[in-house]
Amino acid sequence: MANDSTVTVYSAERVKRARIAVAAVFTVHGAVTGSFATRVPWIQDHAGVSAGQLGLALAFPAIGASIAMPLAGRVSHRFGARTALRGLLALWTLALVLPALAPDLVTLCAALFVYGATAGMSDVAMNALGVEVENRLDKSIMSGLHGMWSVGALIGSAAGTVAAHTGTDARLHHVIAALVLTAVGLIACRGVLDLQSGPEEEPPPRFTLPPKSALLIGAIGFCAVFAEGASLDWSAVYLRDVLDSSEGLAAASTTAFALTMAVARIAGDRIVDRFGAVRTVRTGGLLATTGGLLVVFSPSPAAAMCGFGLLGLGVAVVVPLAFAAAGRSGPNPSQAIAGVATITYTSGLIAPSAIGSLAEATSLVVSFGVVTALAFGLVLGAGVLRSADRKAAAPAAGGGAAAKSAAGS
Repeated sequence: MANDSTVTVYSAERVKRARIAVAAVFTVHGAVTGSFATRVPWIQDHAGVSAGQLGLALAFPAIGASIAMPLAGRVSHRFGARTALRGLLALWTLALVLPALAPDLVTLCAALFVYGATAGMSDVAMNALGVEVENRLDKSIMSGLHGMWSVGALIGSAAGTVAAHTGTDARLHHVIAALVLTAVGLIACRGVLDLQSGPEEEPPPRFTLPPKSALLIGAIGFCAVFAEGASLDWSAVYLRDVLDSSEGLAAASTTAFALTMAVARIAGDRIVDRFGAVRTVRTGGLLATTGGLLVVFSPSPAAAMCGFGLLGLGVAVVVPLAFAAAGRSGPNPSQAIAGVATITYTSGLIAPSAIGSLAEATSLVVSFGVVTALAFGLVLGAGVLRSADRKAAAPAAGGGAAAKSAAGS
């Protein structure tokens, strides 16, 4: 949407229904990720790849997402926000089938490239529509939407755990999951806002560098996602290797961290509305820093688990607020959202391997010292998310830039 004259007016009730629909889309998106993650060991065995080759293959989702995400705005411009999201989400849910079909490393890398590309494009489209609904409701909802993504990931991983435990072939599991999630996603997309670009608008470029505003916002998202990825992938190892905890207690720390993230995101919108994005992230950074210090200097597994919990609480709302801030920054919000998404995807990709490499060179304690330093970066850099504050963003609430975001302009 180029200006307010092209902004579609929806009733308050219609926008509220659109919020529920977008939340369902986020849940479906998360469920695909959870379904895939639980069957990675089966996929590795089926493709006959080593641990090192698997690590290489798992870089391809981020590569595919980074290349394809800038195209999401052009797709939305051409077909409209609802139709674009419907198509991109269906491609993502159906792409779940591909990795389990791969018989070797080359085909696995290709499958994961497509998997990541469809994930990234649908991610940008749904976040742009989420920002548009948030603007029209004039209250924070992005944290809750990302909380629903976490809920979806938990649902998908729970179903995947059952399938793995019963020895179900991952090809069958993922075909069934893909069909169910595609159907649910198509139904959910019927309720999202159907925003169209004006006839006088120029389509966005196919590929372009992220704007400077996205780089600053993305840096904050990078710190949060790095801490999140490190904690999810390494918390159990930390408790087992550093603090000599049992396997069961170590595994419980990862589950507890994921649950903490989901609960904090679902509850985060009220906190953001009351205190604002900057104060919320700054306070979250202090909590995460405290949690990191508790992990590093922990005398017992229980204290370390509390530290990981504080890390989860502290970083939970940062990425949703980064998307919200990007959606209100500059003349091309969808481009900014794609830029922030690319940076956060990259952070999530490098965090686990970076922690492992640093731990091998030094120790896991030193690795989480780095995580703690990045958590403190949230305190120092929270001001770049000022555009995510409701009062600061009030001029955009009427449509303008936000409508561009949803329309992919």
